[in-house]
Amino acid sequence: MTSGEAEVATGDGSTGRSRRLTSGPGTLLVWLYGVMVVGAVSRSAYQIATEFDRAPLAYSLSAVAGVVYGFITYTLVRGSEGARRAAQVCCAAELAGVLIVGTWTLIEPSAFPDATVWSKYGMGYVFIPVLLPVSALYWLRRSRDPERSVRG
Repeated sequence: MTSGEAEVATGDGSTGRSRRLTSGPGTLLVWLYGVMVVGAVSRSAYQIATEFDRAPLAYSLSAVAGVVYGFITYTLVRGSEGARRAAQVCCAAELAGVLIVGTWTLIEPSAFPDATVWSKYGMGYVFIPVLLPVSALYWLRRSRDPERSVRG
């Protein structure tokens, strides 16, 4: 086994060689998702506690984003095949959320008196919210068990 690989239990009880999700670019993804958790959760917690009536939809969506980021961070660190699949589903849902909310904020800005994490595709966060799930999906696909890819 080389550096950056680990024995990972598969769903059928056997083990397969798989690149660790937190090795190489995965380390950067975990770090970025961790930063996004702190940013989204702290921002939304403060806004919900102090000015929720001003923009309840925006602040609630930011809280949801924070929870999504936290779950993805957890699954990347966990690294099992089940966690990898859960991360893929969650990253796809995150990307859909960013695209839907981003488009919604451009089409109907009056619905969002204050920005969310995903407003204008994450423009307030240097577009990290739209780039992060794309990068994570690429990494999750690239780092999966080669034997498992061939088998289906």
